Amino acid sequence: MNTLAFLQNLSSWEIILIFMVVLLFFGAKRLPGLAKSLGKSLREFKDATSGIEDDIRSAMNSDEPAAKPVKPSKQSVEATPDEATPAKSDSSDKAS
Repeated sequence: MNTLAFLQNLSSWEIILIFMVVLLFFGAKRLPGLAKSLGKSLREFKDATSGIEDDIRSAMNSDEPAAKPVKPSKQSVEATPDEATPAKSDSSDKAS
């Protein structure tokens, strides 16, 4: 799988133009920091996706059957008379 397949359609002048626009937007001092943070982000994303793939593969290869989902119980819950009526506020007593 070629991840940079979109670069095949760009000519050298277009790549230079894109680089110049990026240089104008961010400046020469910030470009190394941006590239470093982009590299760290891509590395973390790659590590996370490979970790998820490993978890899925290990789950598929395990001999244990999948856990059955727990069904909720069908017990009825009844409210007591105190809980059924809402509490009255004393806002009318505080108005002067």
